[in-house]
Amino acid sequence: MTNEFERYKEDFLTCKKIIQQHSKSFYAAFSQLPKEKAWSIFAVYAFCRKADDLIDKHHDITGLLKLEQELQAFATGHIPNQAMWRALSVVFQNYDMPIQPFFDMLEGQKQDETFTQPETQAELIDYCYYVAGSVGLMLLPILSKNWRKITAQAKKMGEAMQLTNILRDIGEDFDNNRIYLPQEVLTKFGVSKRMLQQKKVTDEFIAAWEFEAHIAEKSYQNGLTMLPLIDQEARKAVVAASFFYRELLT
Repeated sequence: MTNEFERYKEDFLTCKKIIQQHSKSFYAAFSQLPKEKAWSIFAVYAFCRKADDLIDKHHDITGLLKLEQELQAFATGHIPNQAMWRALSVVFQNYDMPIQPFFDMLEGQKQDETFTQPETQAELIDYCYYVAGSVGLMLLPILSKNWRKITAQAKKMGEAMQLTNILRDIGEDFDNNRIYLPQEVLTKFGVSKRMLQQKKVTDEFIAAWEFEAHIAEKSYQNGLTMLPLIDQEARKAVVAASFFYRELLT
């Protein structure tokens, strides 16, 4: 292990506790990686979790904008004095990390705060990129020395996982005044908001749900074509993470 990772060990262990607490499936998938890769993924996860919690849990747009300011400082070499940022500074020193996906992820959280139901499938996929495809691009340089060749597949994998989340949480999201299924899809299959309100699993609802599920399944298949260019020691972790989510879909 390089000196930087050892020097900031406590910061990485703080990030490790965050992923252990909030995502047992991702922790199970990625904790088996070589330690530097695993710790790096824990640090990226800590950033994503903080952004997500600020909006989903606390509805704190001011906190999100503060996080964005910290990211802007980080991007110019000024490291905020927090465990997550110190750990991420080591990750950026050791891997060829692009900064834009981190900003994109925050943009996705802003979209959640000012949420409106997507009108079209294209709008939904665009949203899925910002909140999840971006995460695939954050993780990719840690998982592959050839990451620039497989960015499209990594985005697809993230989008598939977000679609899975949406399909899992339709009822809960509706209770929070959010409908992520596009209006054009609901109209196509004859699903009204009243049907969603009644929470009855009608033939129309099943047809709309399966339409999105098939799109997610194709995106998983597309995403997994990146495996030959994932570093060999990371392939099992990527497969495991995708299978945990595909099982939710099933």
